[in-house]
Amino acid sequence: MTQTLSKPVETKTKTKYTITWEKLPKDFKLPDDPVENIDQPLLAAALRESLELAGFILASMLIASNFGLCAKVNDKTIVKAPDWVYVPSVLPAESGEIRRSYTPNAEGEVPAVVMEFLSDPDGSEYSTKPTYPYGKWRFYERILQVPVYVIFEPKLGVLEVYRLSESGEYELQQPDANQRFWIESMNLFLGVWEGEKSQRRGYWLRWWDEKGNLLLWGVERVQQEQQRAEQEQQRADRLAEYLRSQGINPDEI
Repeated sequence: MTQTLSKPVETKTKTKYTITWEKLPKDFKLPDDPVENIDQPLLAAALRESLELAGFILASMLIASNFGLCAKVNDKTIVKAPDWVYVPSVLPAESGEIRRSYTPNAEGEVPAVVMEFLSDPDGSEYSTKPTYPYGKWRFYERILQVPVYVIFEPKLGVLEVYRLSESGEYELQQPDANQRFWIESMNLFLGVWEGEKSQRRGYWLRWWDEKGNLLLWGVERVQQEQQRAEQEQQRADRLAEYLRSQGINPDEI
């Protein structure tokens, strides 16, 4: 059974919204726009990869990229697809169903974090357009009321983190001494890292745990294990050399 919830929302600009949280019908045609550039899927995949390898991701979560977030506002269905989204808890999909969109409240919690990787020359990531089809900023802030909105400029490595205030507006946050931002809902730090991955050299978004340890990608874990194995081999060689200097054959021990 489809769950439907409605509530009026009034902004400081006196724009009134009647929002209905209703799961999209199966025959609803979602936008089929391609991603802006090749960087976007790489950045999104890298964010997920380190979380998965660290054991962070649970079956009850929704972590996706370029994935439709939906709401019906004043009887018009709105779908926005952030470059990356994290929802802490969602209802299980129906048996055999492949989730093709997500409606907060009707299908689980409101997203805790949405991210946009800056690409549009018209700055649509900052759009507060208060009328249909609504700007991205307006949709996340006033309609979905997502607690954390992240905007990342990959070319320059500029990271902006906005947090929803008690007044219902996004406020720009300041990084810590390490230029990282604490994402409370994930119990992780988010920051910018410069280097190479997947044949792309440049700036990336990375996660750090509460102790400041970087959450590694798969290739970094392999390199770490190789270094550990090499160090163990070097220690074994030094020990064997010492034993021989003492007249002891290490092969006979």
